[in-house]
Parts: sequence; C-alpha cells; structure tokens
Amino acid sequence: MGPINWLAVLLAAAVASAVLWLFWRGSKVPVWAWGLSLVPAAMLGHALARIGADKLAAKPQLFWMQSSGLALAIVIPALWLAGLKAGTPARELGRDSAAFLLAYLAMGAVFRLLG
Repeated sequence: MGPINWLAVLLAAAVASAVLWLFWRGSKVPVWAWGLSLVPAAMLGHALARIGADKLAAKPQLFWMQSSGLALAIVIPALWLAGLKAGTPARELGRDSAAFLLAYLAMGAVFRLLG
C-alpha cells in the first residue's frame, strides 16, 4: 500500500463540493458541507493508495472506476432509499444522483491529476 495523497483528498473534497454547489445553486448549502465531503474523499484516497501507484500508472481508468463505483454502489442507492422514504420526487432524486456521480468523477479526476 502506498501513502495516501492528503493534498488530493483536500482538493477532491473541495471540487466535489463545488460540483454539488453548482447543481444546488438555488438551495442553501452550508459552508461546512465541504467537511462532509472529506470523508468520501479520504475513503477514495485510501482505496487508491491500496491499489498502488504502479498499477494506477498502468491503468489510469482505475481512478474513475473507483470513484464512480463508490457513487453508483453506495451513495446513489442510499440517496434514493432516503429520498423515497421522505417522499422526494423521482425527478429531483435523478438530478441529485447525476450531481453526485459527477462530483465523484471529479474527485477521481483530482486524484488522477495529483497522483
């Protein structure tokens, strides 16, 4: 396992927060929401460190496979489960799902650029 790129973790959280903010411009998103983005960014950083720099250099698509995998397998299903329970319209859940997928792909791009 290689070291976690903590600079990439911080920047990935900031970029993901910016992507979500762009989708939710009409909503009041608290400033501390960036702090919540640190958790999945750190998890992604750990997963990429476990893969290792050599394998990531040989297969750069792994940055986006890992980041989108987190969004598609964990975040988006949880979003839908919570949203359906709360009565959120499917159209809004679809828009939020797209926002989270783009945010996680952006995190993967940050790790790729700084990796």
